[in-house]
Amino acid sequence: MASANTQRNLVFYVVGAALLLYFGSLFVKTVPPGRVGVATIFGNVVAEGYSQGIHVPVNPLYRWTMYDAREKTHIETANVPSQDQLQTKLDVSVQYRIDGVMAPIILEETGDEVAAVRVHLVPKLRSLLREQGKSIVRAEDFFKEETQENLQVGLTDGLREYLEPKGIIVSAVLIRDITLPPFIVEAIEQKKEREQAVEQEKAELERVRTELQQHVARAEAGREAAVQEAERKRTLADAQAYEITQINNAIARNPAYIQLQSLEALKAISKDPASKLYFMDGSSPNPLPLMHLGDTQTIQR
Repeated sequence: MASANTQRNLVFYVVGAALLLYFGSLFVKTVPPGRVGVATIFGNVVAEGYSQGIHVPVNPLYRWTMYDAREKTHIETANVPSQDQLQTKLDVSVQYRIDGVMAPIILEETGDEVAAVRVHLVPKLRSLLREQGKSIVRAEDFFKEETQENLQVGLTDGLREYLEPKGIIVSAVLIRDITLPPFIVEAIEQKKEREQAVEQEKAELERVRTELQQHVARAEAGREAAVQEAERKRTLADAQAYEITQINNAIARNPAYIQLQSLEALKAISKDPASKLYFMDGSSPNPLPLMHLGDTQTIQR
Protein backbone atom coordinates (compact mmCIF):
# COMPACT_ATOMS: atom_id res chain seq x y z
CA MET A 1 0.00 0.00 0.00
CA ALA A 2 2.81 2.37 0.88
CA SER A 3 4.60 1.47 -2.32
CA ALA A 4 1.55 2.42 -4.45
CA ASN A 5 1.29 5.79 -2.68
CA THR A 6 4.99 6.43 -3.29
CA GLN A 7 4.63 5.74 -7.01
CA ARG A 8 1.58 8.07 -7.26
CA ASN A 9 3.48 10.82 -5.46
CA LEU A 10 6.47 10.35 -7.80
CA VAL A 11 4.22 10.67 -10.85
CA PHE A 12 2.65 13.82 -9.43
CA TYR A 13 6.11 15.30 -8.79
CA VAL A 14 7.31 14.55 -12.31
CA VAL A 15 4.16 15.93 -13.92
CA GLY A 16 4.28 18.98 -11.66
CA ALA A 17 7.93 19.62 -12.51
CA ALA A 18 7.22 19.26 -16.24
CA LEU A 19 4.30 21.66 -16.00
CA LEU A 20 6.40 24.07 -13.98
CA LEU A 21 9.19 23.97 -16.59
CA TYR A 22 6.74 24.42 -19.42
CA PHE A 23 4.91 27.34 -17.92
CA GLY A 24 8.17 28.77 -16.61
CA SER A 25 9.68 28.72 -20.10
CA LEU A 26 6.80 30.87 -21.28
CA PHE A 27 8.20 33.67 -19.13
CA VAL A 28 11.73 33.33 -20.56
CA LYS A 29 12.84 34.54 -24.01
CA THR A 30 16.24 33.96 -25.58
CA VAL A 31 17.30 36.25 -28.45
CA PRO A 32 20.08 34.80 -30.67
CA PRO A 33 23.37 36.69 -31.22
CA GLY A 34 23.19 39.60 -33.65
CA ARG A 35 19.40 39.70 -33.53
CA VAL A 36 16.83 42.02 -32.04
CA GLY A 37 13.47 40.66 -30.90
CA VAL A 38 10.31 42.70 -31.30
CA ALA A 39 7.24 41.62 -29.34
CA THR A 40 3.61 42.13 -30.21
CA ILE A 41 0.53 41.47 -28.12
CA PHE A 42 -3.04 41.60 -29.36
CA GLY A 43 -1.84 43.38 -32.53
CA ASN A 44 0.13 46.05 -30.69
CA VAL A 45 3.90 46.43 -30.99
CA VAL A 46 5.89 46.66 -27.76
CA ALA A 47 7.74 49.97 -27.85
CA GLU A 48 11.19 48.58 -26.99
CA GLY A 49 13.01 45.73 -28.68
CA TYR A 50 14.88 42.92 -26.93
CA SER A 51 18.61 42.64 -27.60
CA GLN A 52 20.53 39.37 -27.80
CA GLY A 53 20.60 37.21 -24.65
CA ILE A 54 18.11 35.80 -22.10
CA HIS A 55 15.20 37.94 -20.93
CA VAL A 56 13.20 37.06 -17.79
CA PRO A 57 10.35 37.53 -17.17
CA VAL A 58 8.45 38.18 -20.35
CA ASN A 59 4.77 38.04 -21.10
CA PRO A 60 3.99 34.52 -22.33
CA LEU A 61 1.37 35.98 -24.66
CA TYR A 62 3.97 37.86 -26.72
CA ARG A 63 4.41 37.04 -30.41
CA TRP A 64 7.96 37.55 -31.63
CA THR A 65 9.54 38.95 -34.80
CA MET A 66 13.32 38.67 -35.10
CA TYR A 67 15.46 41.24 -36.91
CA ASP A 68 19.02 40.48 -37.98
CA ALA A 69 21.04 43.56 -36.94
CA ARG A 70 24.32 42.35 -38.44
CA GLU A 71 26.03 43.86 -41.50
CA LYS A 72 24.54 42.77 -44.82
CA THR A 73 25.09 43.45 -48.51
CA HIS A 74 22.39 44.19 -51.05
CA ILE A 75 23.39 43.85 -54.73
CA GLU A 76 21.46 45.85 -57.30
CA THR A 77 21.76 45.81 -61.11
CA ALA A 78 20.31 48.79 -62.93
CA ASN A 79 20.50 50.54 -66.30
CA VAL A 80 21.67 54.10 -65.68
CA PRO A 81 21.09 56.73 -68.41
CA SER A 82 23.70 59.44 -69.03
CA GLN A 83 23.31 62.82 -70.74
CA ASP A 84 23.97 61.27 -74.16
CA GLN A 85 20.75 59.23 -73.75
CA LEU A 86 22.67 55.95 -73.54
CA GLN A 87 22.07 53.43 -70.78
CA THR A 88 24.96 51.84 -68.94
CA LYS A 89 24.48 48.72 -66.85
CA LEU A 90 25.81 49.09 -63.29
CA ASP A 91 26.20 46.45 -60.60
CA VAL A 92 26.12 48.20 -57.22
CA SER A 93 26.48 46.72 -53.74
CA VAL A 94 25.08 48.46 -50.64
CA GLN A 95 26.46 47.55 -47.23
CA TYR A 96 23.86 48.17 -44.55
CA ARG A 97 22.41 46.97 -41.24
CA ILE A 98 19.13 47.27 -39.39
CA ASP A 99 19.09 49.75 -36.50
CA GLY A 100 18.06 47.54 -33.57
CA VAL A 101 16.70 50.45 -31.56
CA MET A 102 14.23 51.25 -34.35
CA ALA A 103 13.20 47.64 -34.98
CA PRO A 104 9.77 48.12 -33.30
CA ILE A 105 9.08 51.16 -35.51
CA ILE A 106 10.14 49.22 -38.62
CA LEU A 107 7.75 46.40 -37.71
CA GLU A 108 4.89 48.79 -37.07
CA GLU A 109 5.39 50.98 -40.15
CA THR A 110 6.92 48.61 -42.73
CA GLY A 111 7.18 45.00 -41.63
CA ASP A 112 10.10 42.63 -41.24
CA GLU A 113 13.64 43.38 -42.43
CA VAL A 114 13.03 41.93 -45.91
CA ALA A 115 10.07 44.27 -46.35
CA ALA A 116 12.16 47.22 -45.11
CA VAL A 117 14.81 46.59 -47.75
CA ARG A 118 12.21 46.03 -50.47
CA VAL A 119 10.11 49.08 -49.57
CA HIS A 120 12.79 51.63 -48.66
CA LEU A 121 16.30 50.70 -49.79
CA VAL A 122 15.72 49.31 -53.29
CA PRO A 123 13.44 52.06 -54.69
CA LYS A 124 15.61 54.85 -53.29
CA LEU A 125 18.78 53.25 -54.65
CA ARG A 126 17.29 52.97 -58.15
CA SER A 127 16.07 56.56 -58.00
CA LEU A 128 19.48 57.85 -56.92
CA LEU A 129 21.19 55.89 -59.68
CA ARG A 130 19.03 57.60 -62.30
CA GLU A 131 19.61 61.01 -60.73
CA GLN A 132 23.37 60.52 -60.52
CA GLY A 133 23.46 59.39 -64.15
CA LYS A 134 22.09 62.76 -65.25
CA SER A 135 25.33 64.41 -64.12
CA ILE A 136 27.46 62.18 -66.38
CA VAL A 137 28.00 63.60 -69.87
CA ARG A 138 28.94 60.45 -71.80
CA ALA A 139 28.43 56.76 -71.10
CA GLU A 140 32.15 55.99 -71.37
CA ASP A 141 32.79 58.50 -68.55
CA PHE A 142 31.57 55.81 -66.13
CA PHE A 143 35.02 54.22 -66.46
CA LYS A 144 36.77 57.33 -65.16
CA GLU A 145 38.01 56.97 -61.59
CA GLU A 146 36.76 60.43 -60.67
CA THR A 147 33.27 59.63 -62.00
CA GLN A 148 33.08 56.40 -60.01
CA GLU A 149 34.23 58.10 -56.81
CA ASN A 150 31.65 60.88 -57.20
CA LEU A 151 28.95 58.33 -57.98
CA GLN A 152 29.74 56.25 -54.88
CA VAL A 153 29.84 59.30 -52.62
CA GLY A 154 26.55 60.63 -54.01
CA LEU A 155 24.80 57.29 -53.59
CA THR A 156 26.14 56.78 -50.06
CA ASP A 157 25.14 60.25 -48.87
CA GLY A 158 21.71 60.05 -50.49
CA LEU A 159 20.90 56.63 -49.03
CA ARG A 160 22.11 57.56 -45.55
CA GLU A 161 20.02 60.69 -45.46
CA TYR A 162 16.89 58.84 -46.59
CA LEU A 163 17.22 55.49 -44.81
CA GLU A 164 18.54 56.36 -41.34
CA PRO A 165 15.18 57.83 -40.21
CA LYS A 166 13.59 54.59 -41.38
CA GLY A 167 15.88 52.36 -39.33
CA ILE A 168 18.41 51.27 -42.01
CA ILE A 169 22.03 52.35 -41.51
CA VAL A 170 24.15 52.43 -44.71
CA SER A 171 27.93 52.07 -44.27
CA ALA A 172 29.08 52.11 -47.93
CA VAL A 173 27.99 51.90 -51.55
CA LEU A 174 30.40 50.26 -53.98
CA ILE A 175 30.37 49.92 -57.77
CA ARG A 176 31.05 46.29 -58.61
CA ASP A 177 30.86 46.25 -62.41
CA ILE A 178 30.17 48.54 -65.37
CA THR A 179 28.81 47.35 -68.71
CA LEU A 180 28.64 49.89 -71.52
CA PRO A 181 26.28 49.60 -74.50
CA PRO A 182 27.64 47.05 -77.03
CA PHE A 183 28.38 49.53 -79.82
CA ILE A 184 30.40 51.70 -77.43
CA VAL A 185 32.39 48.66 -76.31
CA GLU A 186 33.07 47.86 -79.97
CA ALA A 187 34.08 51.47 -80.65
CA ILE A 188 36.45 51.45 -77.67
CA GLU A 189 38.02 48.19 -78.85
CA GLN A 190 38.49 49.66 -82.33
CA LYS A 191 40.03 52.76 -80.80
CA LYS A 192 42.44 50.60 -78.82
CA GLU A 193 43.35 48.69 -81.97
CA ARG A 194 44.02 51.97 -83.80
CA GLU A 195 46.14 53.21 -80.92
CA GLN A 196 48.11 49.96 -80.93
CA ALA A 197 48.61 50.30 -84.71
CA VAL A 198 49.83 53.87 -84.23
CA GLU A 199 52.24 52.73 -81.52
CA GLN A 200 53.55 50.00 -83.83
CA GLU A 201 54.04 52.56 -86.60
CA LYS A 202 55.86 54.84 -84.17
CA ALA A 203 58.10 51.96 -83.16
CA GLU A 204 58.80 51.16 -86.83
CA LEU A 205 59.57 54.82 -87.58
CA GLU A 206 61.88 54.91 -84.59
CA ARG A 207 63.66 51.81 -85.86
CA VAL A 208 64.07 53.33 -89.35
CA ARG A 209 65.27 56.61 -87.82
CA THR A 210 67.84 54.72 -85.75
CA GLU A 211 69.07 52.84 -88.80
CA LEU A 212 69.35 56.09 -90.79
CA GLN A 213 71.29 57.66 -87.96
CA GLN A 214 73.63 54.67 -87.99
CA HIS A 215 74.07 54.98 -91.77
CA VAL A 216 74.78 58.70 -91.41
CA ALA A 217 77.26 57.99 -88.63
CA ARG A 218 79.04 55.37 -90.75
CA ALA A 219 79.09 57.75 -93.75
CA GLU A 220 80.46 60.53 -91.57
CA ALA A 221 83.12 58.18 -90.21
CA GLY A 222 84.01 57.14 -93.79
CA ARG A 223 84.22 60.78 -94.87
CA GLU A 224 86.49 61.61 -91.98
CA ALA A 225 88.65 58.57 -92.81
CA ALA A 226 88.85 59.69 -96.47
CA VAL A 227 89.81 63.21 -95.40
CA GLN A 228 92.52 61.81 -93.12
CA GLU A 229 93.81 59.54 -95.92
CA ALA A 230 93.88 62.47 -98.36
CA GLU A 231 95.69 64.55 -95.77
CA ARG A 232 98.19 61.71 -95.26
CA LYS A 233 98.83 61.43 -99.02
CA ARG A 234 99.17 65.19 -99.36
CA THR A 235 101.67 65.25 -96.51
CA LEU A 236 103.60 62.37 -98.12
CA ALA A 237 103.56 64.15 -101.48
CA ASP A 238 104.80 67.34 -99.84
CA ALA A 239 107.58 65.35 -98.18
CA GLN A 240 108.57 63.74 -101.47
CA ALA A 241 108.50 67.10 -103.25
CA TYR A 242 110.61 68.58 -100.49
CA GLU A 243 113.08 65.68 -100.81
CA ILE A 244 113.37 66.19 -104.59
CA THR A 245 113.83 69.91 -104.11
CA GLN A 246 116.59 69.33 -101.59
CA ILE A 247 118.30 66.84 -103.93
CA ASN A 248 118.11 69.30 -106.81
CA ASN A 249 119.49 72.03 -104.59
CA ALA A 250 122.32 69.73 -103.50
CA ILE A 251 123.11 68.89 -107.12
CA ALA A 252 123.07 72.54 -108.08
CA ARG A 253 125.44 73.48 -105.25
CA ASN A 254 127.74 70.45 -105.68
CA PRO A 255 128.12 68.92 -109.21
CA ALA A 256 130.06 65.98 -107.73
CA TYR A 257 126.94 64.84 -105.82
CA ILE A 258 125.78 62.60 -108.68
CA GLN A 259 129.22 61.06 -109.04
CA LEU A 260 129.21 60.34 -105.33
CA GLN A 261 125.84 58.65 -105.70
CA SER A 262 127.14 56.72 -108.72
CA LEU A 263 130.05 55.48 -106.71
CA GLU A 264 127.64 54.26 -104.01
CA ALA A 265 125.65 52.50 -106.73
CA LEU A 266 128.81 50.80 -108.05
CA LYS A 267 129.49 49.49 -104.55
CA ALA A 268 126.03 47.99 -104.38
CA ILE A 269 126.35 46.50 -107.90
CA SER A 270 129.68 44.92 -107.09
CA LYS A 271 128.06 42.93 -104.31
CA ASP A 272 125.49 41.41 -106.67
CA PRO A 273 126.63 37.83 -107.63
CA ALA A 274 124.80 37.98 -110.96
CA SER A 275 126.89 38.18 -114.18
CA LYS A 276 127.34 41.69 -115.49
CA LEU A 277 128.72 43.31 -118.62
CA TYR A 278 129.97 46.87 -118.42
CA PHE A 279 131.00 49.20 -121.28
CA MET A 280 133.52 51.91 -120.48
CA ASP A 281 134.33 55.01 -122.47
CA GLY A 282 138.04 55.33 -122.59
CA SER A 283 137.94 58.91 -123.78
CA SER A 284 135.89 59.99 -120.74
CA PRO A 285 137.62 61.58 -117.82
CA ASN A 286 135.76 59.04 -115.73
CA PRO A 287 135.95 55.77 -117.62
CA LEU A 288 134.23 53.70 -114.85
CA PRO A 289 130.56 52.92 -115.44
CA LEU A 290 128.10 55.50 -114.04
CA MET A 291 130.97 57.81 -113.08
CA HIS A 292 130.44 60.05 -116.10
CA LEU A 293 126.99 61.03 -114.89
CA GLY A 294 126.83 64.71 -114.19
CA ASP A 295 129.66 65.59 -116.58
CA THR A 296 128.98 68.67 -118.60
CA GLN A 297 131.45 67.60 -121.31
CA THR A 298 130.13 66.58 -124.69
CA ILE A 299 131.35 63.18 -125.94
CA GLN A 300 133.10 63.50 -129.29
CA ARG A 301 132.46 60.79 -131.84
